[in-house]
Amino acid sequence: MGRKRRNYWDDGFHSGIREINIVYGSCIDSMCVTYDKFGKPFPAEKHGGTGGTKAAQIRLHFPEETLVSVSGYYCSVVYGDSPVIRSLTFKSNKRTFGPFGVEVGTPFNYTPEYGGHFLGFYGRSGWFLDSIGFYLSSPKPSLFQRIQMMFKGFNFFAIKDGEEQKT
Repeated sequence: MGRKRRNYWDDGFHSGIREINIVYGSCIDSMCVTYDKFGKPFPAEKHGGTGGTKAAQIRLHFPEETLVSVSGYYCSVVYGDSPVIRSLTFKSNKRTFGPFGVEVGTPFNYTPEYGGHFLGFYGRSGWFLDSIGFYLSSPKPSLFQRIQMMFKGFNFFAIKDGEEQKT
């Protein structure tokens, strides 16, 4: 079923995510995201099919609230067919949304390291959302990591009597 009209799509990289609209039932039927582009809402195209029995709207309090984790499940709806996204759960730095769909199949979970967050989506869809990928912000290193980077290459033990020596 997910094989029909398979389309690759790419919403690109934006300055943030404002809203996610999901239509679902036994799997994720479609998804449409409104991004932030230069301080204004930018609605992307809907990806997926026209089915689904339930709908959810996730409104983030952008820019204070950002998406920091996406998890879910994937497997085929019909035996022998290609896998599709069966469930999605979104986590912001303030709240959790979902799960949407059915938590059946192989689980996945993606959380960017060091405080990074999601800035865009890409994937493949047909009658359903077949796959999903992410554009992420640059990771934010911890204070300790920033201090380490400042002194990278500087060896404190190579100083003798106020003179720097090569090691």
